[in-house]
Amino acid sequence: MEKVNTLDYINQMFPTEASLSGVEPLMQKVHNEIRVVDAEILTAVRQQSNSGSKAKEDLAAATSAVKELMYKVREIKSKAEQSETMVQEICRDIKKLDFAKKHITTTITALHRLTMLVSAIEQLQVMASKRQYKEASAQLEAVSQLCSHFDGYRDNPKITELRDKFKNIKQILKSHVFSDFSSLGTGKESEDSSLLQQLSDACLVVDALEPSVKEELVKNFCDRELISYQQIFEGAELAKLDKTERRYAWIKRRLRTNEEIWKIFPTSWHVDYLLCIQFCKLTRTQLEDILENLKEKPDVATLLTALQRTIEFEEELAEKFGGSGSSRNITDAFEETDKSESNDQIVLDIRKKYEKKLAAHQGNQDDDKDVAVPGAGFNFRGIISSCFEPHLMVYVEFEEKTLMDNLEKLIQEETWEGNDTKVLNSIIQVFMIIKRSLKRCSALTKSQTLLNLFKVFQRVLRAYATKIYMKLPKGGTGIVAAATGMDGQIKTSDKDERMICYIVNTAEYCHDMAEELAENVSKIIDTQLADAVDMSAVQDEFSAVITKALVTLVNGLETKFDIEMAAMTRVPWGTLESVGDQSEYVNSIKMILNGSIPVLGSLLSPVYFQFFLDKLASSLGPRFYLNIFKCKQISETGAQQMLLDTQAVKTILLDIPSLGKQVLHRLFYYIFCYI
Repeated sequence: MEKVNTLDYINQMFPTEASLSGVEPLMQKVHNEIRVVDAEILTAVRQQSNSGSKAKEDLAAATSAVKELMYKVREIKSKAEQSETMVQEICRDIKKLDFAKKHITTTITALHRLTMLVSAIEQLQVMASKRQYKEASAQLEAVSQLCSHFDGYRDNPKITELRDKFKNIKQILKSHVFSDFSSLGTGKESEDSSLLQQLSDACLVVDALEPSVKEELVKNFCDRELISYQQIFEGAELAKLDKTERRYAWIKRRLRTNEEIWKIFPTSWHVDYLLCIQFCKLTRTQLEDILENLKEKPDVATLLTALQRTIEFEEELAEKFGGSGSSRNITDAFEETDKSESNDQIVLDIRKKYEKKLAAHQGNQDDDKDVAVPGAGFNFRGIISSCFEPHLMVYVEFEEKTLMDNLEKLIQEETWEGNDTKVLNSIIQVFMIIKRSLKRCSALTKSQTLLNLFKVFQRVLRAYATKIYMKLPKGGTGIVAAATGMDGQIKTSDKDERMICYIVNTAEYCHDMAEELAENVSKIIDTQLADAVDMSAVQDEFSAVITKALVTLVNGLETKFDIEMAAMTRVPWGTLESVGDQSEYVNSIKMILNGSIPVLGSLLSPVYFQFFLDKLASSLGPRFYLNIFKCKQISETGAQQMLLDTQAVKTILLDIPSLGKQVLHRLFYYIFCYI
């Protein structure tokens, strides 16, 4: 607390002598305030004294109340424990009564059900002995439900006895049903009209038995149906590849003939579907044996006809039973081919008739995969036809021979004059034949055989590249000829130059079409084989043909300058008396360029025309430069004439872009860097 300076305070209150007159009133006021403060202090002391006494009294009262409360709590707790003991005793008696009631109820229910089970089994035994299948099927369901209530009583001797008896009855029913079904298909159903109804009722019993019984019955029925098929087509007469179509006719006829009889089977059994699966597997096995046991290569037409008929049959089954894969329209691809017909005639038949796309199978199927419900995942496409795949190499060889023969024929008939597309007619025909061959094969298979055929396409295109390369004129002179190893001079006429341009365009066309062909094959071939589809090596060969053709074109044009270059060296440069017009050899150079460049520019694509001009520049420039050194004893007048001729040549070369309608900066640069 801040200390008050009394002297300063008095001086502040009474700063002058005149102000001392107020001392008395101030003193009186101070005395009054002192009295008031003393009174308040006295009152506060008294109140504090009274509060201490009251607080002690209140504390004593609270202590007494707490003690009383604790006593009451202990009393309540004791009574609660007594109540809990009483409730437990009451509930114990109630639980005993409840358990007793539950056990009595369960016992009564079990005895009642046991009585029903005994009675139901006895009735079922009578029905089984009398072959009352319709009644027995309902009784089987009832007995099965009753037996399920006694699953917890398996150790009871009586229950065990009843279960064994029920099991024996089911075995008897199964034996009766199988025995009755053994007569189906033997002709007895036509003699006894009630047999079909009895068998229809027997199916109800089979449905009421275990699922394995139905599977066994259907399998036995299918096996019995296929016994005659197996015997017929394993004989020496029909166990042949050319009889394949008769197999499918047999099963179709069988399905159609027995359609009414098979109505006894519930629709949910899909007997015809399962029969077809079994038929396909058996047929595949037999065809595999036939193909593997052939002493010599099969006839191509016979093999492909059998395969095509097989694919058609698989497609029909897929559409009938809703198998996987998209539906396709099936049309005849081959006609019956007389054995005496030549291979060439077979080729023509195939080419003419096999135009529409067939259904392609999806590879080998799992032989152990039986799907009981149509459309649930089983794929008929390829289930039989895939067995032909390992034996289709003869077809690939046949296609290769056909393609090579056609290639040879087209090359022989080629006029080496381009068409409106500026390519050779033969290559258009070659790719049309390849396209048809690809369509035929992709309709039959999209597996290894298609890849083998693609390799045939590669060989055919390589052979074509060799054929057009061999048509290029041989030889050459100059720097380019030395670099490429060509021997001798090459002389080309205007017709030769046009032919070379057509070869360049054709090779370019083949380069692009080969890539497109590879892309198309990779899209339709099986995914695991797509990486093996590659035309880069073939494209490289055609690129090499283009390069060699353009170099040959340059060499041929370069040869045309031989006479002019020789004439330039024969000019008497040392004895010229005056400078006149440009020399005659310059006019000849102009005539050669004016005669060739426009034609070449109109035939070649801009890219390859530019390449040709680059090669021409790299050859003509150094040659013109070296030819100057061959001119001896050049006088001052001769030098001026040579300068005039060089300027004229420069003008001619600068006009080449307008002749060929191309930009030719490089040609000007290459030539005049040497001049």
